[in-house]
Amino acid sequence: MRWGTAAIVAAAAVGTGAAALLIGRRVSERAVRPGFAGAFAAAGQAGGPGIRVQELAADRVMLTRSVETERPGRYALEWAGGGHAVVGDVLATGPQSVTRRLLATGAGSLYSGTEVRVTARVHLGDPASALGLDFTPSDVEGELGPMPAWYLPGIRGLWAVLVHGPGADRQQALPVLPLLHALRLPVLVVTHRGDAGAPASPDGLGHFGETEWRDVDAAVRLAQANGAGRIVLFGWSLGATMALHTAARSAWRESIAGLVLDSPVLDWPTTVRQEAARAGVPAPLAELGALAAEGRTKVDLAGFARLADGTDLNVPTLLLHSPVDAVAPFAAAERLARRRDDLVSLHPVPDGAHAALWNADPDGYGEALRRWLTPLM
Repeated sequence: MRWGTAAIVAAAAVGTGAAALLIGRRVSERAVRPGFAGAFAAAGQAGGPGIRVQELAADRVMLTRSVETERPGRYALEWAGGGHAVVGDVLATGPQSVTRRLLATGAGSLYSGTEVRVTARVHLGDPASALGLDFTPSDVEGELGPMPAWYLPGIRGLWAVLVHGPGADRQQALPVLPLLHALRLPVLVVTHRGDAGAPASPDGLGHFGETEWRDVDAAVRLAQANGAGRIVLFGWSLGATMALHTAARSAWRESIAGLVLDSPVLDWPTTVRQEAARAGVPAPLAELGALAAEGRTKVDLAGFARLADGTDLNVPTLLLHSPVDAVAPFAAAERLARRRDDLVSLHPVPDGAHAALWNADPDGYGEALRRWLTPLM
């Protein structure tokens, strides 16, 4: 049933006002569930049905041509049964095909005709299995209970606390760990309420960082208790929004030396509406969904506006964003960078999907991060 038909049927059945409430609630489900795989997921980093392997050689693979398969950079191919391979540069394009360099094959066997998804998950596993980096499984003790974390040792007083975004898990942080390890920074890669292995949100809903930031705050306390002198918070998507909340609201914010924000959600209403639209929801119903999400989660729009304006920002911030981000509008990132040009360094990543900026330009992303971190160490 299409959304337009559903709206007509519901309105006829229960009356316009009640139908609006029901439809708004249905639309909002996509955005209010913690760990929601759809809401705020990286637009364009997962190819839909119809992407198939057309030809395969030892060092290259020809795929169905699409926005996802044409993106520059380094991505994974995933397929049924846990299959996983890594592709790199685009070598050639045809009317209906894209040929990319095949960098690695992992689990499963890839054949011509295999239907695949293009994802950002180049690395799978934990720091040891994916990258050969020593780490210690740990727990961050939050207000709701223990939350799993990875601790990677380092010798500096500056620590990095890494916070993944929705629709992802700690594996989202894997691509940046080799650089942080080379810089000898102790690293804590954390989870938060609603994640697998972490406590559930008391009401079963996600709150767009407004409650989840307290889990990041607990990670800051743990880092301090274990010798951190200063801390850089590094987040993706809503994980970046949680980092902003923490820097503004934590009782220990004096220990926060800087922020790295990858694709932060700064314009909450627009992001929720755009995410609904990407799911095929007509604009009027997307608006209902945004209003329902606001009411159900009691999100503080004024507080979000303060974050987006940089009103409470008081530490150096590296803001990584894509001009073609289909989830978190680039205009909001530009506005923050203009308003707080004393603290914010904006690094645009052309052709990058939401929260998949490293994939679009691994070398440029790493160099921007290295240059920005070095003066803080």
